[in-house]
Amino acid sequence: MPVSVMLAVLAGAFLHAAWNVSVKAGRDKHLETALLLAGGALIAVVLLPVLPRPAIASLPEIALSVVLHVAYFTLLARAYHAGDMAQLYPLMRGVPPLLLALLGPLFGETLPLAHWWGIGLISAGVLSLGLGKGAAGHGRASLIALLNAGVIAGYTLNDGIGARLSGAPLSYTLAMFLATALVFLGWALFRRGRGLFAVPARRWGIGLLAAGCSIGSYALALWAMTRAPIAPVAALRETAILFGMGLARLMLRERLGPARQVAAALILAGAVALRLL
Repeated sequence: MPVSVMLAVLAGAFLHAAWNVSVKAGRDKHLETALLLAGGALIAVVLLPVLPRPAIASLPEIALSVVLHVAYFTLLARAYHAGDMAQLYPLMRGVPPLLLALLGPLFGETLPLAHWWGIGLISAGVLSLGLGKGAAGHGRASLIALLNAGVIAGYTLNDGIGARLSGAPLSYTLAMFLATALVFLGWALFRRGRGLFAVPARRWGIGLLAAGCSIGSYALALWAMTRAPIAPVAALRETAILFGMGLARLMLRERLGPARQVAAALILAGAVALRLL
């Protein structure tokens, strides 16, 4: 994997962890998700007119991505409402690389044995988190997180293909984000009414910042997938797990016991293996 691609993916991983912490830090997870999407829609409306349009060939992928992302954001909010971010974030972000590696041959991407070592280490780290102390106390939250992992694998594969077809990964990301926001926010307003957005201006600012992090993170990942196979990029992106655990410890005061520390080491070793082997 080229160094430029690796650095882009790592930068995106940090941005991804940052916006997840923003959602978890709020009391109302559905509200925080809605604010993030509203901020993303605003960014998309401003930038899309001045950027190259995604190719028409990528429109089916954008449509499918909207469906999968609405499911993703819904499950994300429910998972964070039910459990501990430092446990759930690794489950949601660590399982998809293995699923993508298994599905890759169906779409013409076969991984060398060295990449399987890296993905295997990441998966071992995820399993150790799922089986670690305290996991049984969050059974429902863990099931939601694992279901979301399947959704993440689906939209990652779909969007990796879509970004290649679009010829403009950033525009593809913005178009997908705008359409997702319209669907999700319409549903949220229907369920909760106009009071959904009766929040202080400060929360709007945080939502806009989180949206910028989310869009930037995903655009960097999709750009990388136009220059490298999807599964290794997705696996390297899951170093976001490490950033997420660190930010959860520093900002949310969540505990990181020995089991989680060992898991983090395995995930880091897997990420390093993907780069060096």
